[in-house]
Amino acid sequence: MSKVLALSGGVGGAKLALGLSRVLSVGELMIVANTGDDFEHLGLSICPDIDTVLYTLSGLNDSVRGWGVANETWSFMDQLKQLGGESWFQLGDRDLALHIERTRLLQQGHSLSQVTLHVAQRLGIAQAVLPMSDDPVRTTVHTAQGDLPFQHYFVREQCRPVVSGFSFAGATTAKPLPALLECLRSDALEAVIICPSNPFVSIGPMLAIPALREALQATTAPVIAVSPIVGGQALKGPAAKMMAELQLPVTAAAVAEYYGDVLDGFVMDACDASQAGAITAVPVCVTQTVMKSLADREQLARDVLAFAGTLA
Repeated sequence: MSKVLALSGGVGGAKLALGLSRVLSVGELMIVANTGDDFEHLGLSICPDIDTVLYTLSGLNDSVRGWGVANETWSFMDQLKQLGGESWFQLGDRDLALHIERTRLLQQGHSLSQVTLHVAQRLGIAQAVLPMSDDPVRTTVHTAQGDLPFQHYFVREQCRPVVSGFSFAGATTAKPLPALLECLRSDALEAVIICPSNPFVSIGPMLAIPALREALQATTAPVIAVSPIVGGQALKGPAAKMMAELQLPVTAAAVAEYYGDVLDGFVMDACDASQAGAITAVPVCVTQTVMKSLADREQLARDVLAFAGTLA
């Protein structure tokens, strides 16, 4: 049974997930990825956050772009554009193979969790990587320009529209994976780590699943979130822009407040140490959270696990 459960969105979350995978032994870590970003495009089932975690843990990720596969080629997209196809969402030639194979397996009747575990195994990933649910949950971003499916907001519109809120279709009836609930109920679980991901659209869809939120509140293991906001900015993605448009302070402390009673501890960057006193509901760990290198990822993983040990 896993000793650590990590909840992850895309790029930032995957960095810490990688660090955790390297400092924990095989079988000690379960990584659960957000599926609110998932969508069907060009007839394919695309799971951006799952894929970012898979590519990062397997060493295939493009560390320059921050998404997709390294050394990618784009012949498919070039030909699609020439044919007048929908080309706003970039699918590289190597990346395309995963989407095609996932779609084929899903159409054969395999669940998303089965497909994800299969792909992880084929990519040589030793730790368990799972979606938050086999039931579809889809994030909608409410904006001044109307409601937008997440990928239309994030990629097609490049996060330009002003945000007023979010909804998660399917979340209220979605069931968390049995393996995830079993992990949360296990006495062997030592920590739940909410990786530094966008709290609204990466972790928010998970917390919108009632049974998952309840299980996080009920687990005996400490639940710890790592702030994705450092020095008033999001290191990756639109979290800071969203907070400002929602009229929230763009601070680590505001992230802790958003997570509320789910948390037993909170980790923030040393540059935000002056905010630590504003967080009174849970203990705070102040450390270096910016992960520029593999060593940074591993050190943050160790720091978070040590903090969890003090809360057990």
